[in-house]
Amino acid sequence: MGIRETTFYEGGPHIGDLIINILLGFTVIFLPLTVGAVVRAIWLRYKITDRRISITGGWMGRDRTDIVYGEISKIAKIPRGIGLWGDVVVTLKDNSRLELRAIPRFREICDYMAERVAAKTGLSLEAINSQ
Repeated sequence: MGIRETTFYEGGPHIGDLIINILLGFTVIFLPLTVGAVVRAIWLRYKITDRRISITGGWMGRDRTDIVYGEISKIAKIPRGIGLWGDVVVTLKDNSRLELRAIPRFREICDYMAERVAAKTGLSLEAINSQ
């Protein structure tokens, strides 16, 4: 009998990221950004639970990264798309960074993750959150 996890968010990047980049793709200059947005929309998936953050991505969705909240030292959120979605940058204790791009409900998700980190590490929410 395993330990149950409660899923807070499971899904891919915000559809607005794809739409904006497709519109920009009509100019040749922004074509690489468009290709990146299409690849993210097809293969990138996030799963945020009460125990961990899982990111499945890469070519054909073959790469998976799992981070437990006890490994996180800082979380930063960056609004995108006039604030409808955003990026969340998670800094680990070894100073490596993990970027979650085009997250819908990014403020709510960032606050949820910060609460879990505070509970696991004993750090204050102010120390975890940075803008």
